[in-house]
Amino acid sequence: MRSDNVKKGDQAAPARSLFNALGYTKEELSRPMIGIVSSFNEIVPGHMNIDKIVDAVKLGVAEAGGTPVVFPAIAVCDGIAMGHIGMKYSLVTRDLIADSTECMAIAHQFDGLVMVPNCDKNVPGLLMAAARLNIPTVFVSGGPMLAGRVHGKKTSLSSMFEAVGAKAAGKIDEAELDYYDEHACPTCGSCSGMYTANSMNCLTEAIGMGLKGNGTIPAVYSERIRLAKHAGMAVMDMINKDIRPRDIMTEKAFMNALTVDMALGCSTNTMLHLPAIAHEAGVPLDMEIANEVSARTPNLCHLAPAGRTYMEDLNEAGGIYAVMNELSKKDLLNLDCMTVTGQTVGQNIKDALNRNEDVIRPIDNPYSPNGGIAVLKGNIAPDTGIVKRSAVAPEMMVHSGPARVFDCEEDAISAILGGKINPGDVVVIRYEGPKGGPGMREMLNPTSAIAGMGLGETVALITDGRFSGASRGASIGHVSPEAAVGGPIALIKEGDIIKVDIPNQALNVEVSDEELAERRKNWTPREPRVTTGYLARYEKMVTSANRGAILEVK
Repeated sequence: MRSDNVKKGDQAAPARSLFNALGYTKEELSRPMIGIVSSFNEIVPGHMNIDKIVDAVKLGVAEAGGTPVVFPAIAVCDGIAMGHIGMKYSLVTRDLIADSTECMAIAHQFDGLVMVPNCDKNVPGLLMAAARLNIPTVFVSGGPMLAGRVHGKKTSLSSMFEAVGAKAAGKIDEAELDYYDEHACPTCGSCSGMYTANSMNCLTEAIGMGLKGNGTIPAVYSERIRLAKHAGMAVMDMINKDIRPRDIMTEKAFMNALTVDMALGCSTNTMLHLPAIAHEAGVPLDMEIANEVSARTPNLCHLAPAGRTYMEDLNEAGGIYAVMNELSKKDLLNLDCMTVTGQTVGQNIKDALNRNEDVIRPIDNPYSPNGGIAVLKGNIAPDTGIVKRSAVAPEMMVHSGPARVFDCEEDAISAILGGKINPGDVVVIRYEGPKGGPGMREMLNPTSAIAGMGLGETVALITDGRFSGASRGASIGHVSPEAAVGGPIALIKEGDIIKVDIPNQALNVEVSDEELAERRKNWTPREPRVTTGYLARYEKMVTSANRGAILEVK
């Protein structure tokens, strides 16, 4: 056992004295030591129940013959950080989480890990750590929130943000806005639509690192406590069988994750996180392959914000295994991939039933024959631009309009809420990429304001920043190269005609190559917005969005 390095022999005597100080018995120190990475905190609604999950994991580990040891991981609530400087500190925590978990796991020589994340950057950060450490690891999340109820209809956080736009447009009053904010988010858990947190927790199942139900069992269900106990037992089984994350997170497994991503209509943020996780696992994953996967993968689910179903509905319909079983009917998955259950994907999903064909469309009757995400390219985005195709109104799949150019999110929000954006416009928000932000802020506020003001079917938005999974509409993010490094998005001028053609995967500004070259001669890099602290270090090391915004030493 790895932990023997800190438990056995004369050289480990000082360490043993410290274990004695912690109250560990000789019996406990004779067993495998399992680190339980707890993301519990009192600021993220998706994490307020994680202490209960952790307690259940500890019981499962102990019952299966291990010694559980809890240590923490941080997490930012994107909803609370949204729309101000705090959002610059969201994506960047993904690397802090991976790094700090690596430090704790190696310093203390754990034999296995159970990761207990839930919200946006917490899940990919811990998946990155699992791939990097490559010791037996199981994931069990805190689970999704139940949908809210507003005037008898299910709703979620995205409705809350759109209500702000509706009030600005005079469509609702202060009392109605107050009613929304008291009823949109009724329980603990990750926000109830197919947003980034739930997307990543679902893909953790698809890639094989989480047990059945990890992505969909609601946070408040006792079933999740049982799941957590089984996760504790599962990691002990993995130790006995010597199954490690890199045995699971193979190239075929990442293709499974991309395929399930397309079927579910996940958040565009998965296009940042999957390459970063794959990088840690030593698997090359170029996001240009996403269109190829999308072309062969039907979109089977329209969860909020794309539709009117929620995570609780997906759970009742059979969850991720039911979606995967549908995909397997057309040989769209690699069924021989190993998982944390000790069985293959095919063995896991063979008996899964689709219990509601309105929530999970049968493979022969999909919402669309193509997947939920598209990668766009063109003279604005020579590398990539990412759009959640399944959440775009049909009339906006092809759109041409004048550019309305803003060099930061705040200026764009002021213009949108000030009534200065007109039907047909294309809002351009730049210098918000990984380097330019720094931190690549999500743009849920502007997209929701556009939708709430009734412009969602007439206005497009493009940015080198990114979007929340709660965003809907013709919202194209991850434009690479970003403005801060001289990408063409930096050269767009007010009034330039921009053409969005999602079916043909194209994003272009109707300006000649010669004119763009002339503009480039007059372009100068902007001074960094942040010059001290973690963000300044991050800005110097971060790569572009099309590479997953991974960190590299130059």
